[in-house]
Amino acid sequence: MLSGLHTLWAAPAARERAVSRSDQSKKGVQGWDEQINNYARKIVTMPSACDSLIDDIEDMVSTSDPTPQERQQSRRSVVPRARKRNTQETTEVLQADSVIPGMQKIWMRTWGCSHNNSDGEYMAGQLAASGYKMTDNPEEADLWLLNSCTVKNPAEDHFRNSIKKAQEQDKKVVLAGCVVQAQPRMDYLKGLSIIGVQQIDRVVEVVDEAIKGHSVRLLGQKKDNGKRLGGARLDLPKIRKNPLIEIISINTGCLNACTYCKTKHARGDLASYPIEELVDRAIQSFKEGVCEIWLTSEDTGAYGKDIGTDLPTLLWRLVEVIPEGAMLRLGMTNPPYILEHLEEMAKILNHPRVYAFLHVPVQSASDSVLMDMKREYCADDFRRVVHFLKDRVPGITIATDIICGFPGETDADFQETCNLVKEFRFPSLFINQFYPRPGTSAAKMDQVPAQVKKQRTKELSALFHSYNPYDQKMGETQHVLVTEESFDAQYFVAHNKYYEQVLVPKRSEFKGKMIEVNVYETGKHFLKGRPLSDSKLFTASLSRPLQKGEVSGLAQVTSPKVGA
Repeated sequence: MLSGLHTLWAAPAARERAVSRSDQSKKGVQGWDEQINNYARKIVTMPSACDSLIDDIEDMVSTSDPTPQERQQSRRSVVPRARKRNTQETTEVLQADSVIPGMQKIWMRTWGCSHNNSDGEYMAGQLAASGYKMTDNPEEADLWLLNSCTVKNPAEDHFRNSIKKAQEQDKKVVLAGCVVQAQPRMDYLKGLSIIGVQQIDRVVEVVDEAIKGHSVRLLGQKKDNGKRLGGARLDLPKIRKNPLIEIISINTGCLNACTYCKTKHARGDLASYPIEELVDRAIQSFKEGVCEIWLTSEDTGAYGKDIGTDLPTLLWRLVEVIPEGAMLRLGMTNPPYILEHLEEMAKILNHPRVYAFLHVPVQSASDSVLMDMKREYCADDFRRVVHFLKDRVPGITIATDIICGFPGETDADFQETCNLVKEFRFPSLFINQFYPRPGTSAAKMDQVPAQVKKQRTKELSALFHSYNPYDQKMGETQHVLVTEESFDAQYFVAHNKYYEQVLVPKRSEFKGKMIEVNVYETGKHFLKGRPLSDSKLFTASLSRPLQKGEVSGLAQVTSPKVGA
């Protein structure tokens, strides 16, 4: 009713506007007036509310109209029509959407040091926790995750060849490790996905995108309020290569600037993890059946200098949580930093749950060569470390590294190194032929001829093999911790207090146990032990060790989601 009156009131004005706009004829205007008058008469003759025949608004619905129930039922039977699209576009979208990350098989290869191996274990654990299946068979894998090492040319050559092989087999590829962190713009890395050494906690994101055909690169540094961190969190899921051994990186980077080192370009300056985080990680690993811990980094001796603590402080905290029968092995430390803590280090290395073993690389016994390397110590500093520890830690094993053919090394320099080896008769000696790494200062120096480098490497190797460091061990009774299988699968590998390799019979009950043996044979790199008939097996495990391939720390990561 109101709408009709409103129409009548508005009609004259509307009519005037219409006339002015279209210049209608008089006849047209009269026709419009007639229509309005007819409409008004209909409104006036409508029944009032008193005599209305309509009792309810529902009565306005005809008996022939569908009921509300019938209308609702008809909606359910409606079949929506698909809108036609370009056929080619639809096919492309479906192909992209059909790739669902998290269901593929992944093969991973790691080169290099124990730090790199630890990174690899963390990446494998996160991928497995996300649904990917880790496989030992590269042929059946959908994606290859290649974790590189930049220390030597041969390691990078193997890495480059693996990339080429993956591409020839049409495999998806994700690259990690020191090579890609230090030189991400190398030609053979173009178009490939890269995960940086401090970004391993985001490996799932990178693999997801690589599976979908995208190229992603994450190379940033972990920081907290502008301060560089040691890297990804230590409580991430991981798959230990050996379920009995936990590798813990206590810091990344170093304080040195060695002229030959490419790893510094990748790992950067020193950044240490807090002691509490490292202790928590050790406790967790023991709860998962681990019986041996390796501490690793580019330089364990420098630990804590960036956060106001030091290596002995960390080690004393760790030995408090090591269960009886389990052992701790220290990683590599350079001479300048171990010199500061010789007294405390000797006490720690004598602890019954710490291997009396230390890896201290000398690289050369020539002070002029050490100066060119910028090693920040002299040969006598190294001798002081070795003599002190041998005197205070009877039987200690000192392992060292030597580089043959560093730029500028003379025959006299090399002879000094040979004399050092004769003096200490190192039971473990890593001999490396010098390789100029791109981007390092040493690569720009005058190089020693390749043939001379090879000859010196051969000569030093012959000197090392000329003595047997374990002859005096024959007939000894030793307690050894069994953790591995020998390369030829004929024995189990155990280590005594001095981290000397002892081969024992391959009996399943020995794995992960501390046993007592009698040494009946010695070799250049090993001892062989016969278990004593009356000795009891001792296990350090606080629980059943994880199975090979089982994910560590998964419960801690997923439990918060359960209650979410």
